[in-house]
Amino acid sequence: MDQPTDASIQAVAALDEPTRRRLYDHVVAEPAPVSRDEAATALGVPRTTAAFHLDKLVEEGLLTTVFARRTGRTGPGAGRPAKLYRRSDLEIGVSFPERQYDVAGRLLATALEDAEASGCSPRQALERRAREYGESAGRIHPGVPLAEVLQAHGFEPRRNGPALDLANCPFKALAKDHPDLVCNMTLHLLGGLLDGLGGTGLQAVLEPQPAHCCVRLTPAPH
Repeated sequence: MDQPTDASIQAVAALDEPTRRRLYDHVVAEPAPVSRDEAATALGVPRTTAAFHLDKLVEEGLLTTVFARRTGRTGPGAGRPAKLYRRSDLEIGVSFPERQYDVAGRLLATALEDAEASGCSPRQALERRAREYGESAGRIHPGVPLAEVLQAHGFEPRRNGPALDLANCPFKALAKDHPDLVCNMTLHLLGGLLDGLGGTGLQAVLEPQPAHCCVRLTPAPH
């Protein structure tokens, strides 16, 4: 599952500096990559200031650099390629509390494709895709405590006796509008996660609680 990281938060925080934000907005608004001189002229700031902030935006992953000769000349005597800046392909999203709407969107889209290709019901396809996704997420965390995995993926687990309550739903807005569909998807996703981790002694069950995820993890029957 996708998750915000300290690097993502730092990247977003980098845009809080006014000049840096103006430079970022200028670069992404231009149809072609922008040089330091062009950015400095456009914003009316010293070239060294523009260079510092542009390179900081590259460091944070918000911009990327390319090198090209603006004159179009090649070969000896053409001069050194200029360092140019453009928006990077990195997608950064941060939300508090954490949401995973991109995960839900991918699961729903692939389930619909499966249903159209196989003739099964979209709900059955979604259940299968959600369980497979959860199993995959569990298998990549061998030996990691369940609570840590759940916390990393935004569920905010809270110990309640032998069970785990999940204080946050990563799909909250979707679950509010489509509770039956989305809660069932979450149930199968978490069931798959438990299977992928193995040895937790817990099972995923639908037990909606106010201000919590609709799924709880309770002791599995022997």
